[in-house]
Amino acid sequence: MVVDLHNHTPLCNHAQGSIDQYIEAAIKSDTKIFGFADHAPMDFDPTYRMGFNDMAMYEADVLAAKEKYQDKIKILLGYEVDYLQNHMDERVLSAKVDYLIGSVHFIDGWGFDNPEFIGRYEHENIDEIWEKYFKAVEDMAKTKFFDIVGHLDLIKVFKFMPNKNISTLAKNALIAIKEADMTLELNVAGYRKPIGEPYPSKELLQEAYKLNIPITFSSDAHKPEQVNLFNNEIVQLAREIGYTECAYYEKRKRKFLKF
Repeated sequence: MVVDLHNHTPLCNHAQGSIDQYIEAAIKSDTKIFGFADHAPMDFDPTYRMGFNDMAMYEADVLAAKEKYQDKIKILLGYEVDYLQNHMDERVLSAKVDYLIGSVHFIDGWGFDNPEFIGRYEHENIDEIWEKYFKAVEDMAKTKFFDIVGHLDLIKVFKFMPNKNISTLAKNALIAIKEADMTLELNVAGYRKPIGEPYPSKELLQEAYKLNIPITFSSDAHKPEQVNLFNNEIVQLAREIGYTECAYYEKRKRKFLKF
């Protein structure tokens, strides 16, 4: 990936490896622009994210790496922010970063992508939870708090698929993303999950392309060895759909790079 904007650090409590190790892996992969967007703090589900008292250290460490590696690779600073009403914090939303990724990881407080809570699927109406998920993505986009949409169809992670047409379920969310002028990440983490395909699916990426929604690329790495995995597959998919450039951000301003 020439651009790779969604990567984590051990501060989120479920990633491994140092900042330097991630960057060195990106350099070896010929990545030109590499971004850290670790899980931002909030007063919910603290086990899987940094604390508010970690923000200054996280930002300082990434900026120090930006300086250290400036002759080899461009390093960017961001946060992945959970869209969860009444739990998003202004300290995160107003942080002086390059970009914010908005992601939905919870439906009615249920961490649906966490293997610890996979048993709940057996007690849910799958069509209804897909509807709730995309409604949350739609609402997230309408806030206009965020620059990038994280893993658009994460709800498919464990292959509990709906009976309803997925493009129809996602239609209003995609329209809201377009109206908010957000960028859609092509996130390869899905290849490492039971679903075995990227976020979003080819079907939804085609719908995004019809709406002229720009894209970026993301390893969503939680280990250095995950950096740039499935690069060929994701770039080929983007080209097949018709995309020829990807977005990145500096100080919340979008720029583009050909790939």
